[in-house]
Amino acid sequence: MTSDTTATDAAARPAPELADQPPVWQRRLRRFGYPVRSQGDVRARLVPAFPEPSGRLWAVFGAGPDAAARLARRSGWAGPLLVTLFAGVLRFWNLGSPRKVIFDETYYPKDAWSLLQYGYEGTWAKNANDALVGHPPQLLLSPEHSYVVHPPMGKWLVALGEWAFGMNPFGWRFMVALLGTLSVLLVCRIGRRMMRSTALGCLAGTLLAVDGLHFVMSRTALLDLIVMFWVVAAFGALLVDRDRTRARLAAALPLGPDGVARPDEKVGDRLRLGWRPWRIVAGLCLGLSAATKWNGLYYLAAFALMAVLWDVAARRTAGARRPFRSALRRDVLPAFGATVVVALATYLASWSGWIATKGGYYRDWATTPDGRTGGWTWLPDWLRSLWHYQTEVYSFHTGLTTPHTYQSNPWSWLVLGRPVSYFYEDPKAGQDGCTAAEGCAREVLALGTPLLWWAACFALLYVLYRWLFKRDWRAGAIVCGVAAGYLPWFLYQERTIFLFYAVVFVPFLCLALAMMIGAIIGPPGSAERRRTIGAVGAGVLVLLIVWNFIYFHPLYTGMPIPKSAWHHRMWFDTWV
Repeated sequence: MTSDTTATDAAARPAPELADQPPVWQRRLRRFGYPVRSQGDVRARLVPAFPEPSGRLWAVFGAGPDAAARLARRSGWAGPLLVTLFAGVLRFWNLGSPRKVIFDETYYPKDAWSLLQYGYEGTWAKNANDALVGHPPQLLLSPEHSYVVHPPMGKWLVALGEWAFGMNPFGWRFMVALLGTLSVLLVCRIGRRMMRSTALGCLAGTLLAVDGLHFVMSRTALLDLIVMFWVVAAFGALLVDRDRTRARLAAALPLGPDGVARPDEKVGDRLRLGWRPWRIVAGLCLGLSAATKWNGLYYLAAFALMAVLWDVAARRTAGARRPFRSALRRDVLPAFGATVVVALATYLASWSGWIATKGGYYRDWATTPDGRTGGWTWLPDWLRSLWHYQTEVYSFHTGLTTPHTYQSNPWSWLVLGRPVSYFYEDPKAGQDGCTAAEGCAREVLALGTPLLWWAACFALLYVLYRWLFKRDWRAGAIVCGVAAGYLPWFLYQERTIFLFYAVVFVPFLCLALAMMIGAIIGPPGSAERRRTIGAVGAGVLVLLIVWNFIYFHPLYTGMPIPKSAWHHRMWFDTWV
């Protein structure tokens, strides 16, 4: 090689200081806090380690060094379980009150009992609600099929409680209360895994435990909280899958002379990620959510896309030159099978009772003159009948515009513009536990804890900032969880919709708020003064939220309170 050629090659190569510069667009975004990723140990970037638990808190309570260390190590489960116990006591205490069929309990508990008896939804007499809570109770059910507009999975779960405890308010609310309690545990563990902090994970679960909307929905036999539970379970399964997949990539990376893992094109582009059972668990949970109410389908689409984008990001970090193409070749088809195909199979299986019996609505539609005409006659009759049923239900849902006193536009949901009253009575003095001379009010109001929701509005802005300008995948995941449960309702501005539909994304609001509170406290390594001021501010906010829940607790449980006290809690005219 001549010296001229060497000089030419040297001139063609960028100077070292320029080669290390990030792209122009990244440099321009630095003014907004956009970070440039360091090229350190790739394994640490793929799978950030959990911080070593500190025993300082237990030492304050007098535990010795060894005992404090043991307690700190066990706090990853002990803390979430304690928060869950707290949530469970709140939800199960006096669960059978009010001893009434409240709001849409007029549908789902009765349908659930009918599924136990016939395998499909029968017909109840017009006075069945009063008869159910009469003395003695009566079950005025006949095998004549009835037209229902929601899939059966959620009602089968309600039926488990009725099978165990009878057809009474406690029985038909039991499983919903159990799932509401378990969802708090899930959020604690999800928050811990996402934020690598047991304290912030437990904080997210505590916020969910004291949210009024989640609390009321946990004590009412409606379907929306069941959808929420399966959505959160699917999200948690995808998080576990994400960590395990990235750990597999990290383990395959070669080590440099200094013992630090470096990006490798072969690993990033070509490594097959193998058997991923947690993704199948997520598909099963997403199928169960859609088999409870159809809005679970939006989460199926959003989470499936999110999981693939996580794979793209993992391959890019591992060194893939074309991460999108690599993910398309190696990850998209298995992801589709594990999520979409498994979810659709689960949805179909949820109709087993309707399929196995002959009395369900539209069960024999394919054998009628209308069903014998048209295409697809080669399919089984039960499948064509089921498809026809689904199309009729879709027409019902998209055409539901009947005005309702408590309907609300989704624009008003985050600020709690129009909560839903599930139950209201105004007993006189001496009746139903009323001791006030002015008379009392008893109400079950589906209202989120106001201070929590209003703070969560700011938290959403914070996680949007973290996602867009800090490239924080955790913030993006939270935004996805809120958007999939919230934004689709804007497509149905004319439809009759209600605030309580928002319970599906309440866990993600709590995660967003916990993440913002963590930022208020400050990252580890901050100055002591900064951390102290942040901790005080965060503690005041959390205590105010808890106080706000306690203040509205009578309106969540139907406790009799003086009329004046009820009026004081009606902060806005639209809450009445």
